[in-house]
Amino acid sequence: MNPYQAPLTDMRFLLEQVFAAPDTWAALPAVAEAVDLDTALAILEEAAKISSELIHPLNRSGDEQGVLHQGDKVITPDGFKAVYEQYSQGGWVGLCGEPEFGGMGMPKMLGVLVDEMAYSACNAFTLYGSLTAGAALCIKAHGSETLKQTYLPKLYSGEWSGAMDMTEPQAGSDLRNIRTRAVPQDDGSYLINGSKIFITGGDHDLTANVIHLVLAKLPGSQGISLFLVPKLSVDVKGELGGSNGVSVGAIEHKMGLKASATCVMNFDDARGYLIGEADRGLVCMFTMMNYERLAIGIQGLGSAQAGYQMAADYAKERQQGIAAGGSPTGSTSDPILVHGDVRRMLLTIRAMTEAGRALAVYTGQQLDLAKYGEGELQARAAKNVGLLTPVAKAFLTDRGLDATIMAQQVFGGHGYIRETGIEQLVRDTRIAQIYEGTNGIQAIDFLGRKTTGDDLAALTAFVGDLRTQIGDLSRVEPAHKQAVTERLDSLLAAADYINRHKRSQPALVNACAVDFLDAFGYSLYGFYWLLMADAAAVHPDSDFGAQKRYLANFYFDKLLPKADWHLAQVNAGDSAIMAMPAEFF
Repeated sequence: MNPYQAPLTDMRFLLEQVFAAPDTWAALPAVAEAVDLDTALAILEEAAKISSELIHPLNRSGDEQGVLHQGDKVITPDGFKAVYEQYSQGGWVGLCGEPEFGGMGMPKMLGVLVDEMAYSACNAFTLYGSLTAGAALCIKAHGSETLKQTYLPKLYSGEWSGAMDMTEPQAGSDLRNIRTRAVPQDDGSYLINGSKIFITGGDHDLTANVIHLVLAKLPGSQGISLFLVPKLSVDVKGELGGSNGVSVGAIEHKMGLKASATCVMNFDDARGYLIGEADRGLVCMFTMMNYERLAIGIQGLGSAQAGYQMAADYAKERQQGIAAGGSPTGSTSDPILVHGDVRRMLLTIRAMTEAGRALAVYTGQQLDLAKYGEGELQARAAKNVGLLTPVAKAFLTDRGLDATIMAQQVFGGHGYIRETGIEQLVRDTRIAQIYEGTNGIQAIDFLGRKTTGDDLAALTAFVGDLRTQIGDLSRVEPAHKQAVTERLDSLLAAADYINRHKRSQPALVNACAVDFLDAFGYSLYGFYWLLMADAAAVHPDSDFGAQKRYLANFYFDKLLPKADWHLAQVNAGDSAIMAMPAEFF
């Protein structure tokens, strides 16, 4: 299995030439103090080195060894603890964390690229730090000053880790039926009792403590509240004590991500502390959830990039068959790269992955503007983040799994056996469509809340901004500009139809949501390919510029038309989906 190599040239291209990151950072004083382009590039270089030399070697061995549950201990695979210590000491867990609590204060535009490298190198390892960063973000946004001072420095430093405890056997996506209870105590704390399942990073040996963010109900309340519950008790000085009534009931046996500790967690009079207001726990938890949704989207992106590298290398080496029309070298067999179907798969993976990276960076830019900007700029960015988060999670992970399966297909029979490593990538990526809210739920959120929930205001404004930017592009094919603009217009027309009929046809949103999100995703990727083609045209004679032209042409000819198919499904409505009686299933 060839070592992972980060696509640094493409990453720099997006930051510097496509999205003008240095200008964005310079306009935000808090960010300008922390980073400039040279600093960002140095961070990417170091992250690339760590990903390829430290993290990637854990991927195969971690999958084969898996996580062990022995007595009251959860043990990660060999090498994980040592690498995590190096990773934490380098400041990577707190890369985008608040400097006042020990974070590095880097912008999210940069953070998404570092995340992509780590996910490409090893999905399972990267999840531990990702959950910690998300927990820290939630505590920073909603926790008391005491909780922030006590827990954030340890989380950002990587000495402690974080976990998100929501799901119960009878309460998955619908959390109204959770049974975990929190009883208030005289000292202002709460005693937590209940069990949670599917808890990523619920326990392990990488850090000295695990900080759980637990959803529970107060006595007599139907509302849901959020509590910070440490595995080991923490005193007022931040020093560790003994057990806090938090234990592992079991380790989940999963299809993939075998080196990621997914736990059944039990809370028996575990002492916890309220985060935010009582009965407003979901509002607080969604701060972390939305962070994780983007992070998991990047998991799909990182897997796609890793799959492309593996498949492209194999296609250049594997000799099988002769090129149509005869071997260009006169050989009795050619590398499979000469075959049209292999090229179709590789071009699809690469074109979708490069546009997906653009989506991740753009979403990161909007997060930075929403966090550090002011006035109308901040307000518009916040709306864009709300609109794009379910798309980034669902479209990146759906296409990420597609990419790993196509990469496996390039390997043929060798892709189905363990030695090549590609089958692990398929298994590890599959969960990304499911957790942090299934992609169907993301699509319903996108269409039902983010699009029709405000009568198309956010979508219309967003599309209007895209149209303005398209009009300003001068170095791309007019036909390509028209093709993207027409799809955006068709999206708005379809959204308008759904908005006008959502009450008279109550199943319409649910039935059409996935196709609508996919149509939006393919159209949005068309916009990003316009941006990339325009920026690459500055270097028309370079190999880099030529690659971008070839990929852009492939996208517009072969992939953008998929938006039309999905829009046709949306416009067909819900009747064929809802007509068959339930007893016929």
